[in-house]
Amino acid sequence: MSQLARPPQNDEELTHVDPEDDVKMTIWEHIGEFRTRLMRAAAALLAGAVVCWTFREKLLAWISQPYMNAWHEKFPNDPPELQTLAPADAFVNYMQLSLVGGVVLAAPVIFYQLWAFISPGLYAREKRYVIPFVLFSTTLFLSGVAFAYYVAFPFSFQYFFSLLGDVGGVKLTSRPTMEFYLDFTTRMLLAFGGVFELPLFIAFLAIAGIVTPRQLVRFSRWAIISAFIIGAFVTPGPEISSQLAVSGALILLYFMSVGLSFIVAKRRDDEPEGSK
Repeated sequence: MSQLARPPQNDEELTHVDPEDDVKMTIWEHIGEFRTRLMRAAAALLAGAVVCWTFREKLLAWISQPYMNAWHEKFPNDPPELQTLAPADAFVNYMQLSLVGGVVLAAPVIFYQLWAFISPGLYAREKRYVIPFVLFSTTLFLSGVAFAYYVAFPFSFQYFFSLLGDVGGVKLTSRPTMEFYLDFTTRMLLAFGGVFELPLFIAFLAIAGIVTPRQLVRFSRWAIISAFIIGAFVTPGPEISSQLAVSGALILLYFMSVGLSFIVAKRRDDEPEGSK
């Protein structure tokens, strides 16, 4: 049976035990540990969803605000609408919105459970970063959510609505369903939250020795091109300022990742061999 490191049982083990010194565990015990961490993260998500359900109407008003602002700018005399097509649609859509809100509220717990699961494979010097990891990962995720809401949404809706109106004697208008709107916005929020985790992801690759700072620097030209392609896709339309805002944020994230990789590499080089 395959053997893997036993997970830490307390904070002292989390800080001082090296991977090679861990008590071994079977693959089934490792799967059991994964199940435990997953259940704890799910419990935190459920608790967050319950809180969001309590404030579901305010949450819907909040997530609809960029849509309404762009709509009123284009059609000041025509109130915006979100339609439901079936009796249960509002309930199901509120549930979806509450679950996504639960993910955001539970982000610190989810990231901690992720760290606790992977920590047995880290060295003692790396296990000390549990609090910075949770704070940094949560901050990056929430920054991505905020960027989507305050930057990507306004630019996107303004462009989409610029295509509406009288076109060749035909009036083009928009009456999206609540389901479609929440699918679009919540996916964008979670996608930007995930993309903003790029510096942390690359830092882990650097810790594992999979990538080096020089490799990241050499790849930077392709990263910049990719950022502009993604920026053009996320913010369609001729307005260059919106594309520059998204592309600039992605480029900044990439070079933040490069900087973190240099820090990680320097600490690895400065660490005495016996303490690794």
